Amino acid sequence: MKKFLAAALLAAAVAGPVQAHHGWSSYDAAKTIEITAALDSVTWGNPHGAAKVTYQGKSWDVVLAPVARMETRGLTKEMVAPGKKVTLVGYPRTDGTPEMRIERVIAAGKTVELR
Repeated sequence: MKKFLAAALLAAAVAGPVQAHHGWSSYDAAKTIEITAALDSVTWGNPHGAAKVTYQGKSWDVVLAPVARMETRGLTKEMVAPGKKVTLVGYPRTDGTPEMRIERVIAAGKTVELR
């Protein structure tokens, strides 16, 4: 019984952060935002990539897709390197935090759907 309880507690502890991490309900899917700018920084890693871009005087966090999805759909690390000008299309956070969940990237003349 103690092993079962320990396993259940461990599963609950792990599931909480995972569920919170993928909580897309914090983004306004009814409001699309489009940013065209040079990327300030990019993290090419899992569980998903991330980027920063300056838009309207604020530093925006950009939640990208997992690396495998980006590469499978044709987006390369070189296309979204820091300093590269891209167009990002996605959904802003509902709480006003300068962060967006990306849906589409237009880079190097190529449109890549990420969701």
